[in-house]
Amino acid sequence: MSFAEQLIDWRRELHQHPELSLEEFETTRRVRQWLEAAGLRLLPYDLPTGVVAEVGAGEKIIALRADIDALPIAETSGVPFSSLNPGVMHACGHDVHTSVMLGAALLLKQNEQTLAGKVRILFQPAEENFGGAKRLIKAGALEGVSAIFGMHNEPGLAVGEFATRGGAFYANVDRFAIQVNGKGAHAARPHEGNDAILLASQLVNALQSVASRNVNTLDSVVLSVTRIAGGNTWNVLPENVELEGTLRTHKRAVRQQVKNRVNEIAAGLGQAFGAEIAVTWFDGPQALVNDEKWAAFARDVADWHGYRTHHADLHMGGEDFAVYLQHIPGAFVSIGSASQYGLHHPAFNPDEALLEGAARYFALLAEKALLQ
Repeated sequence: MSFAEQLIDWRRELHQHPELSLEEFETTRRVRQWLEAAGLRLLPYDLPTGVVAEVGAGEKIIALRADIDALPIAETSGVPFSSLNPGVMHACGHDVHTSVMLGAALLLKQNEQTLAGKVRILFQPAEENFGGAKRLIKAGALEGVSAIFGMHNEPGLAVGEFATRGGAFYANVDRFAIQVNGKGAHAARPHEGNDAILLASQLVNALQSVASRNVNTLDSVVLSVTRIAGGNTWNVLPENVELEGTLRTHKRAVRQQVKNRVNEIAAGLGQAFGAEIAVTWFDGPQALVNDEKWAAFARDVADWHGYRTHHADLHMGGEDFAVYLQHIPGAFVSIGSASQYGLHHPAFNPDEALLEGAARYFALLAEKALLQ
């Protein structure tokens, strides 16, 4: 079996057996088995799921990171190696990322005697619920590490294309939940109640003005209401309606400005209509901020490797890799996967042709970073 075929074989096995965040027990077992078979040493961290391997010797340490968890999505891609776990799918390509870093680990092992230090490869659980990076850091995975690198496949880029940027890249991620408490009534006598559905509808419309009218148009912001729930029958005005959604920004000041404005609009609408509207915020990961030097270095190595490189646009998605960059410098990059369907889509189907090139790129990146 060729190197490229091995990576595809691993990716397909992982794809058929996806596991949700913090449930990646079989994924962990497989990754451990493949690493040990290749002679990689595994570090004895106290991790229920996830694996950390290391190759080389010396004081300097460079880290590479892959994520291993999947999403609660029923697959519709139709590929012959579709998920065998009902309602769970690698719809974000973490099976791709894991296979790429497994390949990089094998290549680094082959060149172990010539490495100018150690490369630590992190196979991180729970990226999708933004908790895995903190678990690895607490276990000690960043101790002694000089810089860290990671990737995400990018469906909008062709295979062989690469993008990154220095500074802010992925967004701050915040979730909000809003409880609208009105007064229930018979649907034929709405004047006896306080219609929570009407209030919630007006609130949704009002929130759309925040990004367009309260924030500088040159700043990036997305404020989306993604869930609304209220009522359980056709002839009763419900007492309560729940809204849920997300805020994405890149600047800390804009993040706080929008939160304040949402709170003000909710409070004002509630006061105007004699209702209670409560807003609760749940903070996700902060913006992913690439180190300028290492981002430029990663792009230079990509050029040398033969990728067609681009300056990445700001990304409104969130990424748990941001947590590592709050502790040590490094860079996160996009590598083209040319899927017709985007990330988190049930028919997501990345082109496996990216695997070998990406694995060779990250092995080369780690080797060259050790020399810096």
